[in-house]
Amino acid sequence: MKLFDVWLYFANDIFLKAKGFGREGSITGEIVFNTSLSGYQEIISDPSYAGQFIVFCMPEIGIVGCNEKDMESKQVFAKGALIRNISKNDSNFRSTQNLCSFFEEQGIMGICNVDTRGIVKMLRDNGSMMMVASSIVKTKEELKSILQKAKKIEEINYIKEVSTKETYLHTESNFSFETFNYKKIDINDKNKVKIIAIDYGIKRNILNELSEVGLIVEVIPQTFLAEDIIEKFHNNEIRGVFLSNGPGDPLLLKDQIDKIRKIINAKIPIFGICLGHQLLSNAFGYKTYKLKFGQHGGNHPVKNMQTNELEITAQNHNYNVPESISEIAIITHRNLFDNTIEGVKYKDYKIFSVQHHPESSPGPRESSKLFLEFAKMLAQ
Repeated sequence: MKLFDVWLYFANDIFLKAKGFGREGSITGEIVFNTSLSGYQEIISDPSYAGQFIVFCMPEIGIVGCNEKDMESKQVFAKGALIRNISKNDSNFRSTQNLCSFFEEQGIMGICNVDTRGIVKMLRDNGSMMMVASSIVKTKEELKSILQKAKKIEEINYIKEVSTKETYLHTESNFSFETFNYKKIDINDKNKVKIIAIDYGIKRNILNELSEVGLIVEVIPQTFLAEDIIEKFHNNEIRGVFLSNGPGDPLLLKDQIDKIRKIINAKIPIFGICLGHQLLSNAFGYKTYKLKFGQHGGNHPVKNMQTNELEITAQNHNYNVPESISEIAIITHRNLFDNTIEGVKYKDYKIFSVQHHPESSPGPRESSKLFLEFAKMLAQ
């Protein structure tokens, strides 16, 4: 395993030296921490991390290696990852490559031999921030200059990068432990309901969950025209629309907000997750806001306000919908860590959305019933 020296500079003026693997060079991005204890490949390959460095709270990463079936997207869009200790030897019968070669193949920077616990505490106290990592530039002053010139994550439209460029039908459902592969579905089944999924950086297993509950899913790029979707709905070609997860500041996506507003006005049933949840709020006129350090992990307790059940959820977001949305929507879920809104159901529409990731890849599956709720709503 090839390691090289790497120097880190954070926006709060902290300067560190560590070891690097994978891609060399100088890279800037926002740094956030993830509290999940497993599923590092699914986390790294989540397109919602575009433009970000991920600090893993789990100190040992790379133990089970990597494989194609655990990818949540076709490629990694994260800037890199900070790890306390990288496991040199992967040990799992599903592994096809180690983490170091995976980072090299994906062209992202890995940073190890660094005090991740200290960095997480720093982010907890100071909030998520921009950083620069370099295997070339060695001085604090030069790194500071690079970071000052770099665009902040709020200024970059990452969905243009992560969204599919072509429309396609998704042909898989959930993973089968009998065959150790994803189950194939019949996309020509006339008894199944068809929906459109707008790809803002959609995860593979979100699509699988939609297929699992009996939906035919047509995935379209973020360059779509709202008029095309409305026409398909009026012609009974589709029954509803799914708005996916994705990276960046939702308020930057003014064209998407305008298009979603047209779909809302056409009275089309909608289900949104994460970025889709935030874009719906903005389309209804309730502006989202940025959390101090976001919510990233697989152990977040969420209360279902309708059933009083407690669900442990997977999370990955920096932005949230405002409390004022209760004027037009029922609050269906709340995060028990900070009492922020986790889910809403709009009063006069067949529209609901959640902030967490109910497909939970990785993470607990206690919220996956939301996909069935969407399918039942469309059946009505």
